[in-house]
Amino acid sequence: MGKEAQILLVACAALALAGCREEAPGAPQRAEAYFLWAGVRPPPDLAQAQAVYLLSGEVRAGSPDRLDVLRPQPPRVQGPDIWLVVRVETLDWGPQVWPRLEREIATWDAGSNLVGLQVDFDAATQGLDRYAAFLREIRSRLPARYRLSVTGLMDWSAHGDPQALGALAGTVDEVVIQTYQGRHTIPGYERYMASLARLDMPYRIGVVDDGGWREPAELACDPDYRGTVVFLTGPRQNP
Repeated sequence: MGKEAQILLVACAALALAGCREEAPGAPQRAEAYFLWAGVRPPPDLAQAQAVYLLSGEVRAGSPDRLDVLRPQPPRVQGPDIWLVVRVETLDWGPQVWPRLEREIATWDAGSNLVGLQVDFDAATQGLDRYAAFLREIRSRLPARYRLSVTGLMDWSAHGDPQALGALAGTVDEVVIQTYQGRHTIPGYERYMASLARLDMPYRIGVVDDGGWREPAELACDPDYRGTVVFLTGPRQNP
């Protein structure tokens, strides 16, 4: 390792250490942003977050012609940027889904600082080209004032086709990389962090609350890194 690389590594580690914060045992992890599933109680400091991702509805594989709305009332959150999230099980949307989603977007925009739409879909790494085409269609329908976000797998940056990744980068405004399954951080997540530069787009790291995530020092030096999104899962049951 050359002298300049050593200096850069030390600087990154210092930045990471400077951002460390102690949390009370059992408290929700603090972050720049939060993701709330429908029915999950928000944390006390929600209004101080930079951004909040709220699950609004689902397009399920068994009913691709319908957007199942999960929140009976639009959010009334003042302060952070609000993202309307749609969880997707199929890319084959029926013709009634988008008009329903448009109405949801308009309703949310009236009461909060709605900045964009997030599509939550576990697109396989080998299917990113088809996913990029689907997202281009979404982008063409979404009013220009809104941003488009997606959730993504750690494997995308490590093994994704460069052309497909480039198509995603030209369509979405950010990707939230998921590092957990269930309530636990995926073991060995650190080895994927070095490949995130291949995304060539702004990204956040999605972490589960109290799941054992530790931020690698090198992320502090990546200009595309936008911080973490803590996915809140609700209270845990005692063993």
